[in-house]
Amino acid sequence: MLIYPNSSCLLVVDIQEKLVPAVHENEALIANTRWLAEVAKLAGVPVLTSEQYPQGLGRTVEQLRDVLPEDGYMEKLHFSCMSDPSCNEKINSIRPNQVIIVGMEAHVCVLQTAIQLKQQAREVYVVADCVSSRNPEDKAMALERMRHCGIHIVTKEMVGFEWMQQSGTPEFKEFSMNYLR
Repeated sequence: MLIYPNSSCLLVVDIQEKLVPAVHENEALIANTRWLAEVAKLAGVPVLTSEQYPQGLGRTVEQLRDVLPEDGYMEKLHFSCMSDPSCNEKINSIRPNQVIIVGMEAHVCVLQTAIQLKQQAREVYVVADCVSSRNPEDKAMALERMRHCGIHIVTKEMVGFEWMQQSGTPEFKEFSMNYLR
């Protein structure tokens, strides 16, 4: 199944100030997520951002805040976005058939959110180079488990090219000039 910009959304899960320093390859996680959020904007894809108990874990890291829409933020206490009533309502309000997930931790909030979205009969895509955990083994096992649950494991470039759909457009020109280095 291909990912289409008019039927998908990008869900950024819990990339927060107090959690990021402990996460494996956190600089790559932030850079790759920023890249994908910028491409989502270029493609006109809605972006939602969850924050797990921000009073204790801090807000989304500063390096991402300027590319994430302010009206897309959701606070939560449940690990899964879909178990939290306000997050579930906000995600369902835009009615995405396809949800592309990035964030942390892969084996906790990302995993639980992805599985519950799949249970809601959504096409779920987890971006392998835009998720992480404190322990790389936890990330690897989470990706394996998600794959066994029928969740698609993709890369940021796969998503970007599928959102672009074709060359020869002004969006693709900007994509190729600014995001394919």
